[in-house]
Amino acid sequence: MHDELARLIAFARRHPRLLVLTGAGCSTDSGIPDYRDAQGQWKRAPPMTYQAFTGDAHSRQRYWARSLVGWAVMRAARPGPAHLALARLESAGHVELLLTQNVDGLHHAGGSRRVIDLHGRIDTVVCLACRARLPRADFQSLLHARNPGWQHHHAAAAPDGDADLDGLDFAHFDVPPCPHCGAGMLKPDVVFFGENVPRERVDAALAALHRADALLVAGSSLMVYSGYRFAQAAAAAGKPIAAINLGRTRADELLALKVQQPVGAVLHALAEAVAPALNR
Repeated sequence: MHDELARLIAFARRHPRLLVLTGAGCSTDSGIPDYRDAQGQWKRAPPMTYQAFTGDAHSRQRYWARSLVGWAVMRAARPGPAHLALARLESAGHVELLLTQNVDGLHHAGGSRRVIDLHGRIDTVVCLACRARLPRADFQSLLHARNPGWQHHHAAAAPDGDADLDGLDFAHFDVPPCPHCGAGMLKPDVVFFGENVPRERVDAALAALHRADALLVAGSSLMVYSGYRFAQAAAAAGKPIAAINLGRTRADELLALKVQQPVGAVLHALAEAVAPALNR
């Protein structure tokens, strides 16, 4: 690890303004499982799609039943070493923008301020009819009230507040409508598979990439195009790319440097080296 880390430190010193793109690997130390293995393949069934969620009532019931149980993991998660190190790097002036594919809000909780949540936030629920938003914690109370007993189910933790509740009957799970308009369908305020990332987020991230000296990918395989596009854009603009990831990334052939070590430990060491004024 020493040689790889030394090269990463040198990379950050040569390119002091970084666009940092993060993925699920940054949050595994916080107890939130990731999606993919070292080869970039799904560890489990692919996540819910927008089309299934909006078009099939049973899929919606299954999603919210699993979320009712899985939300406890998201609610209890606290920033880990990757989040804290990136906040420290930002405070030292090394982060032009932090662009995260995660929906857990842990970069904000860890102290980062220049953040774009590319895929939204799981701690908010949005009505697809009237566009009203409410805190996920408030919606959890509505789910509990309409489905007494479900909170007592136990399940293995899964990515982004999901839970493994297979084998249960979801047909009678009661999903409440929007409390504001009384009828609208409620959805977590995140970008599902099959749904487009809002254009303004993409444009703001590309503008930051234009200002940055280089791209640093942390804890992402970049298998999803919404993240991979920024590696493509950096390469097209002649900006070097470094990645910290345990395993393959979709952008491996574009990388100037790759560190295949746990992202939290590597980022902590990087912050120790290039942000010495903030030590202790």
